[in-house]
Amino acid sequence: MSLLSVKKSHPLCQLQDTGRFGVRHLGITQGGAADWLSMGWANWLLGNAVGAAVIEITLGGFEVVAQQDTCLALAGADLQATLEGAALLPWRSFNVRAGQRLVFTAPVQGVRAYLAAPGGFSGMAALGSLSTVARDGLGGLQGNGRPLAAGDSLACAGPGGCGREIAVARIPDLSLRQPLEVVLGAQAADFSGQSLFDAFNSEWTVDSRADRMGVRLVGPPLRYRGPGLVSEGIPLGGIQVPPDGQPIVLGNDRQTIGGYPRLGALTPLACARLAQASPGDRLRLRATLAETARAAHIQALQRFAG
Repeated sequence: MSLLSVKKSHPLCQLQDTGRFGVRHLGITQGGAADWLSMGWANWLLGNAVGAAVIEITLGGFEVVAQQDTCLALAGADLQATLEGAALLPWRSFNVRAGQRLVFTAPVQGVRAYLAAPGGFSGMAALGSLSTVARDGLGGLQGNGRPLAAGDSLACAGPGGCGREIAVARIPDLSLRQPLEVVLGAQAADFSGQSLFDAFNSEWTVDSRADRMGVRLVGPPLRYRGPGLVSEGIPLGGIQVPPDGQPIVLGNDRQTIGGYPRLGALTPLACARLAQASPGDRLRLRATLAETARAAHIQALQRFAG
């Protein structure tokens, strides 16, 4: 039975879950929610599995009408959401009655909001995931990579249920006030000393060339002094440095291999924060240890169990 009817959408409104794993040797990318932390909290509010399929709404411009009474949850960016004209802030669950209209207008803070439904949204899984990757033609409602469009009907996988609340102290800070943490990579030592200093002591600007595949940063050029490289696998958050010296942070829809040198990789928590950045936003980078990043990631996941 239809839960929501899509009245307005655009290519950046998509079904996403945790993504596809174990298929990169086939040239198929990961996909999945760009801000996995907000997706997890949206699902937590309804008692779903943290990786259940949600709607990733980027920049607003999205409208749905409820086809039945239910409970939904919203986390991530503030996109000026309204329910029947009444303001609706993120980080909460809310009841919806049949016929009511939910509208997302434009960003106030952050760029990606996550809308969850009981049990997660239903669709045709492709390689074990509903995550939409248009380039690969995988995921979404019909498994062919098509983003959500006006006229689509969305169903959920479980019964309704509300009641959970996120304590204010547990709401993640998705701003760029604190530096984004970077685990240094194998080629870090082959950048010039000045470049390494600049990388972690300069302010970087998010370029307009930013999407789910990667985010280009503008700042002092980083100079690689090492030997030529053979293409190798690229992790989520990998920071590639092309010949112009302007780093590119690779996201969920990244290519599976690449030959540019890498400064390192953002931690998973840093990736979630960068996913909420707008062109023109400024940020700093900070080096961290892999062990420290892993401990922080585990701690964040454990909060969903509470």
